[in-house]
Amino acid sequence: MWSESWDGKTDEKPRGPSAVTLDTSFIDSSFVYGIPEHASTFALKNTDSSGYNEPYRLYNLDVFEYELDVPMSLYGAVPLIISHTPKFTSGVFWLNAAETFVDVEDGPQSKDIHWISESGILEVFLIPGPEPYDVFRQYTSLTGTPSLPPMFSIGYHQCRWNYKDEADVRNVDAAFDEHNIPYDVIWLDIEHTDSKKYFTWDSLSFPTPIKMINNIASKGRKMVTIIDPHIKRTSEYEIHKHAEEAGYYVKKGSGGDYEGHCWPGSVSYLDFLLPYVRDWWADRFLLENYKGSTKDLYIWNDMNEPSVFNGPEVTMPKDLVHANGDFEHRDVHNQYGFYHQMATAAGVQKRNNARPFVLTRSFFAGSQQYGAVWTGDNKADWDHLKASIPMLLSMNVAGIVFSGADVGGFFGNPSTELLVRWYQAAAFQPFFRGHAHIDTDRREPWLFGETNTNLIRSAIRRRYAYLPYIYTLFAHSSVSGLPIMRPMWVEFPDEIEQFGVEDQFFLGPSLLVHPVTDQGKTSVVVNLPGDSLVSWYQVEASQVTRFGGGQKIEISSPMDTIPVFQIAGSIIPKRERPRRSSKAMEGDPFTLVVAVDPTCTCAVGDLYLDDGDSFNYQQGEFIHRKFEFVKNRLTSSQLSKHASKYSNACTVEKVVILGLTSTFTRAKVVAGSGLSHMVDVIQTHNPDKLIIRKPDSRIDSDWSILLS
Repeated sequence: MWSESWDGKTDEKPRGPSAVTLDTSFIDSSFVYGIPEHASTFALKNTDSSGYNEPYRLYNLDVFEYELDVPMSLYGAVPLIISHTPKFTSGVFWLNAAETFVDVEDGPQSKDIHWISESGILEVFLIPGPEPYDVFRQYTSLTGTPSLPPMFSIGYHQCRWNYKDEADVRNVDAAFDEHNIPYDVIWLDIEHTDSKKYFTWDSLSFPTPIKMINNIASKGRKMVTIIDPHIKRTSEYEIHKHAEEAGYYVKKGSGGDYEGHCWPGSVSYLDFLLPYVRDWWADRFLLENYKGSTKDLYIWNDMNEPSVFNGPEVTMPKDLVHANGDFEHRDVHNQYGFYHQMATAAGVQKRNNARPFVLTRSFFAGSQQYGAVWTGDNKADWDHLKASIPMLLSMNVAGIVFSGADVGGFFGNPSTELLVRWYQAAAFQPFFRGHAHIDTDRREPWLFGETNTNLIRSAIRRRYAYLPYIYTLFAHSSVSGLPIMRPMWVEFPDEIEQFGVEDQFFLGPSLLVHPVTDQGKTSVVVNLPGDSLVSWYQVEASQVTRFGGGQKIEISSPMDTIPVFQIAGSIIPKRERPRRSSKAMEGDPFTLVVAVDPTCTCAVGDLYLDDGDSFNYQQGEFIHRKFEFVKNRLTSSQLSKHASKYSNACTVEKVVILGLTSTFTRAKVVAGSGLSHMVDVIQTHNPDKLIIRKPDSRIDSDWSILLS
């Protein structure tokens, strides 16, 4: 018990064997969710003979081509379980970063959860709810609300392992423009470095990195480079020399720096649990230290479980020590990537004096404060596309809201049909990135024939059209912890038939998305929640169609259709002019899509705007507008308590109203000053759709539009 061997590796336990365990029960509950990351169902299966035959494991690992529908460990760990019933929602947060196993079983009238961690202290938070929104707010009050990301980061990201050289980057960037496909960020993987030494550039392939980045930035775009936590052990590498001399590496229990093996060869791992090591790491991102970087360069943290090619289970031995011997690695394993991303985000913020963007593969409770997460090394097959939805729902209810899956799958070559359907699904998920393994065929969006290029372009453009709505969702989440991508029961908490649904989701409160995730299918069966008083408008199809709630409907979904529904009673802000990037859209006018509730002919929505980059919003430099449609009048009013210190001269160029059956030919536009003018109304009755063109009301001002 004081020494354990497995697969040729020995784990010494100088402090002896230990475990921390607790049983918790959710009374009158049949559905529980959370404990990401697992490639399993969204509603957690039991871990007895009725479901899985082993417990869920939380132990961050670099998993190669991970399996589906299993409780095995993946790259991140959030020890939070949420129970939902028609009467109440509650949660248990087991704050422990050691290897943890979670059993889920049915009690006589309960869901019983058994927690066991190898080491650490007993620190448990009971989250009482009772509503779903209460649980999210209470949990993120403990672990931190998600950061408000810079606007560019919620656009489309283009990545592969690896773009070969500066000419390759230049050609890919130009081809997006040539094919009129918007994107915001191009990424470079490990091959851009000098011999896998991070913060360096391959002088042959990337001789003029600042010029390369500036060329990208001239179009309003950004670049991301990868910076992993392992440091190549060579005396010619200044970062290693300093870290070794200063004692910044994780240590062996017997003393001395731990040496492992990863991409560069022999490496050591920085001890990010030490605040002064994190401060030193953050300084590596300053322009004077990261030569060849600019303020338009952002960061990707990979391999930070941490991944150790020659370690037990491809990670660090548990008997290593952190913080000058205060902790064994076994105590803090699941937090290593958390602290790595924390330090990186601090560095990017310090360099830019603006909001950072940092993507991480490994995460823990609270990682939502520091950037985005993706689901790791998925595969180019239909099952992995299908699995991405429950995986991302599990992350979102556990606070990791800025999350996504590699479009097309990391390993393997997707068929054109799979690639198109993946773009269509991911366009409505929080983090939107195409990525592929070095051994895969090139798969930029224009390489699959004109028909498929058009379909992918359309999917990406739809993402950009909804950026105002999505950015508003992130603003809400940064205050309240609300998920961006939501399970059905969050918006319809009383409907038991929605509790196990995982093939469709809400994007915020107003859009219901049911991606096509089966090969060869040109229709989907959509579960429309609500009763006969609830209406839904299919909005991303050739014709807007209204459906009633409380039914399952087979929806035709040919390759040019994404099954997306806007709930009646909502107003969604959009920008519909095609542009090359989100930056190019900054001065564009808005479209408001008003989906009228037929029972009261009313609707409501909101829009959050700021400069999209700085922290000035924290000093009141933002706009938060409320839109309300009542009795044939659309009004815009200020939602924030204080006068905005931020102005925006963009206007509303179009209002689309769905569901009005009365006939209107004119509309009176009244500004807050009292000045008014008349505009024409275009109306069709198949479906009932009314369009008000060019009201030209400023987005930052009070106004009203009255139909007549």
